[in-house]
Amino acid sequence: MYRSVLIFVFIFCCCTYTSFSQTYDLLLKGGHVIDPKNNRDEILDVAITDNKIAAVQKDIAADMARKVIDVSGYYVTPGLIDMHVHVFNGHTPGSYIADGPTSVPPDGFTFRSGVTTVVDAGSSGWKNFRQFKEQTIDQSKTRVLALLNIVGVGMLGRFEEQNVADMNPVMTAHMIKRLYPEILVGIKSAHYWGDFTQVDKAVEAGKLADVPVMVDFGEHEPPNSIESLFFDHLRPGDMFTHTYSNGPRVRETVVDENGKVKPFVLKAQERGIIFDVGHGGGAFSWVQAVPAVKQGFIANVISTDLHIQSMNAGMKDLCNVMSKFLALGLSVNDVVLRTTWNPAQVISRPDLGNLDIGAEADVSVLNLREGNFGFTDVRRLTVDGTRKLEAELTIRAGRIVWDLNGLSTEKFTEK
Repeated sequence: MYRSVLIFVFIFCCCTYTSFSQTYDLLLKGGHVIDPKNNRDEILDVAITDNKIAAVQKDIAADMARKVIDVSGYYVTPGLIDMHVHVFNGHTPGSYIADGPTSVPPDGFTFRSGVTTVVDAGSSGWKNFRQFKEQTIDQSKTRVLALLNIVGVGMLGRFEEQNVADMNPVMTAHMIKRLYPEILVGIKSAHYWGDFTQVDKAVEAGKLADVPVMVDFGEHEPPNSIESLFFDHLRPGDMFTHTYSNGPRVRETVVDENGKVKPFVLKAQERGIIFDVGHGGGAFSWVQAVPAVKQGFIANVISTDLHIQSMNAGMKDLCNVMSKFLALGLSVNDVVLRTTWNPAQVISRPDLGNLDIGAEADVSVLNLREGNFGFTDVRRLTVDGTRKLEAELTIRAGRIVWDLNGLSTEKFTEK
């Protein structure tokens, strides 16, 4: 009897010691942490418990975690945010983006590029957002936020996007403020063939809902003035997407025909207009991006404009777009800032894009490959680069959702 009690006490003490010593569920050890919000840029360990960031510090003992992953030689960042995507995938006959085949299901294209949060850029309007939420947002492991289109039926097609009678600022604002303020983070104006009417309707809704507006400006011949857009129609905090597009017949460019950034563009950025890359299938050209970056005009946010026509062309994925800016001379810190903390601030979600203690554990582990790479724009022109980012491991809410080379797994041994 006495011996049995001793054995029980011994086992209890061992289990208790183990449970106390293993403070963390997961430990990422030895990676180069880049966390722009918290000014972290050094070799640190990142510990996760209960799906939250528990510690970010040097030399956390390995025996304090149930699972340890050696990420030495990799960059460890907050989960990447892609602020411009189209993920309202569906089968409405004749539809383009809204419940259409051009949009993509998010989980298939996010985690493999280190993305844990996406912002759908106006695929749906107030009339069909609830369908989008039910069939995509609620079904996805990816965190899906959205900009609500000022057109009630969203991006059903180019003709529907011209319908001024379907641009209802009051109902758009009601959908955001009354029903889904945690999901709907802004408003989208896009593809309008006329004057500033659609933009002004979107800004009116933005004022009512207290959210920013993203403008895809163009498709008007002759092109409307972007200087007037920046200073007469948009507010500080509103977004101009497709920054480096080169379609001068229908859209005024930021770089003039002599390769010079127009002075008012820099003044607009100083004023607080947010410039978004929004690469897309037709909206990123080296002829704009190369001289712009050389002259110090760099978009605030790097995003993909993900859809089937962009991912299978020059865009590919967010890591590829980030790598294009490495080829233009930006640092790893520069591109991480523009895919984490900058977009989080733009959409007023300070809980995202950082490794704050207590934040939901969205983490990207990126490999910076060295070699010879080619990066293609939408005109099938290529710029060479020697550095390329690749998503090695992605963690969403504390769970490993992408592991390219088995960093988190056990080695197979043949018996």
